[in-house]
Formats: sequence, C-alpha cells, structure tokens
Amino acid sequence: MPDDAVARDLAVAAGERLLALRASWPAAATDDPDDIRATATGLRKAGDRQSHEFLVAELQRLRPDDAVLSEEGADDPARLVADRVWIVDPLDGTREYGEPGRTDWAVHVALWQDGELTAGAVALPAQGRVLSTCGQPAGTDRPQPAGPPAEPLRLLVSRSRPPEFVQRLADRLGAELVPMGSAGAKAAAVIAGDADAYVHSGGQYEWDSAAPVAVARAAGLHASRIDGSSLVYNQADPSVPDILISPAILAPGLLAAISSVMSASGPGRPASAQPPLPNAPELPDGPVSQ
Repeated sequence: MPDDAVARDLAVAAGERLLALRASWPAAATDDPDDIRATATGLRKAGDRQSHEFLVAELQRLRPDDAVLSEEGADDPARLVADRVWIVDPLDGTREYGEPGRTDWAVHVALWQDGELTAGAVALPAQGRVLSTCGQPAGTDRPQPAGPPAEPLRLLVSRSRPPEFVQRLADRLGAELVPMGSAGAKAAAVIAGDADAYVHSGGQYEWDSAAPVAVARAAGLHASRIDGSSLVYNQADPSVPDILISPAILAPGLLAAISSVMSASGPGRPASAQPPLPNAPELPDGPVSQ
C-alpha cells in the first residue's frame, strides 16, 4: 500500500474509533459543573490514549521498520537517525473533542522521509472529511486565487491560545479574525477556501503541523514559519514555534505585514486559555468528502 494511502486510511480509521467512543461515553451523572468537567476530561484522555494505541499498533504492523513520533508516546531518540518517521497526532483539538457538538478536531498522520514530508492526511471525523496527499477531495479542488480577495482577509487563529500580535496584524490588514480549534481543521479551512490564512505563534509541536503542512503543500499552498523560513521536522527538539499557511499568492504580503508588526512590538504572549472573540461566527464545516 502506498504511504499516502496508509496515512489516509489510518487517519480515517482512528477518527471512526474516536467518533464511536464519543457517542458511547456516558453523560455526566449530574448537572454539577465539576461532574461535567470530569466527564469531559475522562473522554479526552480516553480518546488520546485509544487513538494513539491504535495508530502505533497499525504502523508497527504495516511499516515495522519505520520510527514513530506521537504526541501521546514516549519520544524514542532512535528516530533521529531513522530514514522514515511517522509523525502523528492521535487527537488534535482535544479540547474541542470533549465539547458536545464541536467538529473542529482532527487526526493527523504524516510521514517524514530523508528530510522531507512525503505523505500526510488530516481526518476531520465529525465533519465526515479527510484531506490527504493522495489527492484533493471533492470540493477542495478550487483554483488558487489570481489576486487579492475582494472581501476582507479571514485569518484563522487558535481558540485557546491566540497570539497577541495577530490582532495587530488583523488591524494592519483590515482582516477578520476567526477562532477555530484543531490546527488540522484550520489548515483544511484554508485549503477548502473557507478562510484565507492560518497564522499562529506561541508554540506548537511537530505533530500539530506535520500532516496539515504536508496536505497544504500538496494542494499548492504556502506553508512556512512566520518569518518565511522553512518548517523543519524530525528534530531533537520537536517544538515548532509558529506557522503560516495560505494560498501562495497571499504569502508575500502576509509575510511582509507579519514582519512589520513583529518589528514594531514583537509577538506578545498568547492570550489566556479561553475562547477569544466570543461573538465571531464559526466557519462552515465544508463539503463531505473522503
């Protein structure tokens, strides 16, 4: 089976298991907020663990000679000398997964090989979608824009950790900020044309962005650090401080605006872990596709 298909099929299968777990999880025993929080916390932990165990077992079965870097697993230094490393986030958007009705969470499966991301998939189980390097699903094969959008730019930001500088960036560009959960959900929204760019600073890890970046690049989009430098994976320190994903035509202007804002006042600190912009509309889930 080609690596692209392995990434896609495993992301979808893990997502199906997460949906089943979510549907079967018992409701809180009472309306007490502490009981509700404890129930959600238990679901999130179980989802992380079960999805991780499934993905690692399947990769061991299908690609026994490859290394694995997972958010939920112990980091094995042997990956640093491996030729092939699967980088997975078993449940990206854990906060959203534990909130009934939210669909902006994902499963990420990517392959790093000889210095490059060569395959990847982002499954959005609650939306019935998967985007992968196998090819663009129906509804996302839009042409790249030939010029600036007619409407204000729509910049996707983290619900829980929106960097302060992005508000200043939006002010400079006259853009609209739209909060969303999973990095994979945000990348999918940009690929599908539901938003114009995803900008984040304040800390991520390789598993947060590897699969979204692989899929975005396969779709012809720009993906880089916010200073325009390359995103590098399978590093000893798996942190990835920041990211920009956008259509290629928009990237030079966005990078220039980011540089200007950062030079003036720096990135600032992420906001508190509360959903920002409470009145901002959620983006549509987009077309159902496999």
